[in-house]
Amino acid sequence: MIPNVFTQEITLADGRTITLETGKLAKQADGSVVVRMGDTMLLATVVSSKEAKDGVDFLPLTVDYREKFSSAGRMPGGFIKREARPSDEEILVMRLVDRVLRPLFPKDYHADVQVMISLNSWDPNVKPDALAGLAASAAIAVSDLPFNGPMSEVRVGRVNGEFVINPSPAQMEESDIDMMVGATAESVVMVEGEMDEISEQEMLAAIQAAHEAIKEQVQAQLDLAAKVEKAATKREYSHETHDEELREKVMADLYDKVYQVAKSGLSKEERSEQFKAVRDEYMEANFSEEELEEKGDLIKTYYHDVEYHAMRNMILKDRQRLDGRQLNEIRPIWTEVDYLPSTHGSAIFTRGETQSLTTVTLGSKLDENRIDNVTFSGSERFYLHYNFPPFSTGEARPIRGTSRREIGHGNLAQRALKGMVPDDNFYTIRVVSDILESNGSSSMATVCAGTLALMDAGIKLKAPVSGIAMGLITDESGDYAILSDILGDEDHLGDMDFKVTGTKKGITACQMDIKIGGLSHEILEKALMQANEGRMHILGEMLKTLDAPRAEMKPHAPKLTMMRIPKDFIGMIIGPGGKNIQKLQLDTDTVITIEEEGNEGIIEISGTDAAKMAQAEARIKEIAFVPEVGEVYNGLVRSIQPYGAFVELAPGTDGLLHISEIEHRRLKTVDEVLTEGERVEVKLIGKDDRGKLKLSRKVLLPKPEGQDNPKQD
Repeated sequence: MIPNVFTQEITLADGRTITLETGKLAKQADGSVVVRMGDTMLLATVVSSKEAKDGVDFLPLTVDYREKFSSAGRMPGGFIKREARPSDEEILVMRLVDRVLRPLFPKDYHADVQVMISLNSWDPNVKPDALAGLAASAAIAVSDLPFNGPMSEVRVGRVNGEFVINPSPAQMEESDIDMMVGATAESVVMVEGEMDEISEQEMLAAIQAAHEAIKEQVQAQLDLAAKVEKAATKREYSHETHDEELREKVMADLYDKVYQVAKSGLSKEERSEQFKAVRDEYMEANFSEEELEEKGDLIKTYYHDVEYHAMRNMILKDRQRLDGRQLNEIRPIWTEVDYLPSTHGSAIFTRGETQSLTTVTLGSKLDENRIDNVTFSGSERFYLHYNFPPFSTGEARPIRGTSRREIGHGNLAQRALKGMVPDDNFYTIRVVSDILESNGSSSMATVCAGTLALMDAGIKLKAPVSGIAMGLITDESGDYAILSDILGDEDHLGDMDFKVTGTKKGITACQMDIKIGGLSHEILEKALMQANEGRMHILGEMLKTLDAPRAEMKPHAPKLTMMRIPKDFIGMIIGPGGKNIQKLQLDTDTVITIEEEGNEGIIEISGTDAAKMAQAEARIKEIAFVPEVGEVYNGLVRSIQPYGAFVELAPGTDGLLHISEIEHRRLKTVDEVLTEGERVEVKLIGKDDRGKLKLSRKVLLPKPEGQDNPKQD
């Protein structure tokens, strides 16, 4: 059967085009779309179950993004020649798409939804992650699924002061902004990115530029969906059954009690226990076992609604937080550095009930984080890992590998800090943050602890970085409250989680998730300016503990030396089968790596003993010796001839010291002055037509009196 194909084209401001196509591939899915920009092609599909599973009262949404190695004409590396578990980069794209899609489904839709996006063709000039959100939303738009979209995501960069939508990798090399923005036509839903210390106003302008482009992409999806018959009628569903009389009763009976608990300024544990006690006592006192068996789950749902409204109203009415703080007040902070004696750098950062213990480990090129993905193959010399054990929230739960959340939070902290690592740093740096307590914004605690640990390790950061998480509470009347340094409950029950990191000069990274539509420019600007105040306060508290990087690294930290040699000597240094370099490393107790770059070999020597490292460097210089005219050398007299002496400047490199260049006076024989085996200071004065080295000793000797221009034979 010949497919009935529909297409829609989007033209970017610089003339590049994006094409949406449906009706050709994956027609048994509820919706499928191919997105193409240049030679990059993504296939996105969506399938949803017809009914919700029993007992499910949330949206079971799965977003999966995979990059096919065939899209780049490559085969998977390693022993197993097929795509396996997703890479960190693929997981980060999944999170970017999920965070925008999830709040746009109806709150009462609980059927399983699976969105799958695959990169099937890759153009090195087009980054596919900027198209994944558009592809996912377009697939839903042409389906019969209920959805409060469409939405889209774009990358925004800034080159020579001009914003660029979905810039090429070459343009990104020149950009001081790398930001992903997700939005509907009406409002921004998600922002994430890294920046080169930009101002709050510059960040707002970048978000605005991205939103304007997204509006056009949303309209294109609507135009495409209008051509697809299936998309005209959305499926009917009924996934929730409610008892409005019971809802009103629970609200009326418990609102005042819950309000008082919320207003008591308790700790996380005390507040949780009292909220639970209010609910359990109410259910036990007012309902029979039969009623609880029938409606117990509904009562718990309605009680959650009571908590939601009481907490929000308390903040808006009394301008007070759950823990008793003012809206812009930061929780108490204490920090400590050099806590772990055996690490190269360590720090504890504690803010309220959130705590990070962070370590820094310094290494050589061999310790780089090697990445071999479809769209990127290379390595990174600065990387950060974030761990979130269950005990940090007082839980006992199974540990099943690194979670998507841990990968996402670690990536945010890494982006916040990496731009502040000095350009002349030659170390590989691994930062590890272990969250020991968590009650709001552990990723920002990681940024702060990471800054202190790096300074404790002696890394000369360009500037220290701090971070803060901002929240928002709004109501239908337009009243709102912006919260600094939010708690976990304020994140869960609030309307926004906006994380901002930066130096005194400007913003280095951000991550924002918004749960409501129509967030105004005014609120966003106020949140950013209030975040700036909070960041500066936190930074001031950090610097009380350590106000600058340590002048010296720890005694047990590895030392590092970099050398450049002509690439012709690389083979001599390595030797047959690596024999030479292995012996050199063994003799000097060092680790030596060599990398070819253009016409040079870049050599890195690392070790803990400076004397042994100097020994390794001297031996390499001997092997890769390149004599320079005008330099003075301490050579070894290898042989004496009637016309002069051959002097070895380095193993394998000899020069001729002519008899006329030995002394200012005329010599009858060379052995009047020199003997074989002795060392002599000589200067390289030139090379003959065949490249032979010409040496002189007499130019280093004082001239005899009355002999201003001695004759040279």
